[in-house]
Amino acid sequence: MMTPLKIGVMPQLRAWYDRDPSVWDAASPHAHRLASLGAGLTIAGTVVFLVVLGILATALWRRRTASGDLSGPAPAANEHRWVIGGGLILPVLVLTGVFIATLVSLRGLGADDDGAPPPDIIVIGHQWWWEIRYPVAGVVTANELHLPVGSPVRVELQSADVIHSLWVPNLEGKTDLIPGQRNHMTLAADTAGVYRAQCAEFCGLQHAHMALTVIAEDSSVYARWVQHAKQPAPPPADPAATRGQAAFFAHSCAFCHTIRGTSAGGRAGPDLTHLGGRRTLAAGTLTNTTGNLAGWISNPDRLKPGSKMPPIAVDAASLQAIIHYLESLK
Repeated sequence: MMTPLKIGVMPQLRAWYDRDPSVWDAASPHAHRLASLGAGLTIAGTVVFLVVLGILATALWRRRTASGDLSGPAPAANEHRWVIGGGLILPVLVLTGVFIATLVSLRGLGADDDGAPPPDIIVIGHQWWWEIRYPVAGVVTANELHLPVGSPVRVELQSADVIHSLWVPNLEGKTDLIPGQRNHMTLAADTAGVYRAQCAEFCGLQHAHMALTVIAEDSSVYARWVQHAKQPAPPPADPAATRGQAAFFAHSCAFCHTIRGTSAGGRAGPDLTHLGGRRTLAAGTLTNTTGNLAGWISNPDRLKPGSKMPPIAVDAASLQAIIHYLESLK
């Protein structure tokens, strides 16, 4: 059995994903096609490798058992046959077959940019997090992408800074996010579940900690999520949340983050409108727990070195109030 090609997943985060991110564990038509191509290429490569080993073993055995002077040159005809057959004809046949199989498998995988409808979802790569926009619904979120099962979703890919690459191993191959250019992919999950996506193009110090949670759900569940995500943040429900909201604004968090329904409208960092309902923090680096949220607010560079979020100098009481407020944003 083939060994799955996997992206490393931190142990504390593994429980959030229904499947390991493996190209062999396909959950979409495109991923099935890519997995079949990978299996075919692996089999072809193995056959070629075994043939070469067989030829080498045969040559060594014949040299060992042949009689006469072995130091003289081999007949020219034999040399020509091996060079032409093994060095020219066989590689041409193998590479031609691989080329044709690749074209057939990749046909129709990409999204056609010419005359195509507007995107259903826009994914914007930042160092080192993902901004997710649903233009029709008017929803903006971060580091979690929801899509309905069984329906192809057209995704537009943009970059806010450097080259990134979005790879959802269970659903789709890699597509680059290039500054100044809009690329597209199509996601069409055939099974509900939570999948891990990853930036697959080195984009700086925290490239390895730039994960995206992809949640495929039944159409009815997805519709309810969209309706909920469209709503502004709920107002503070108790005095502690009210103090937390005041502390959030007092410590300039609103300059970098948006919380819809309030005056916080920063765009430098992720949208926090429904932060309390997300599974992870810091683009899949940490599970969304009270302790991790406290550590992230206090000193993000310690948890994710190089993070563009500065540490927040805040007293313990204000920190607890901010955490309480943010956790209420569901």
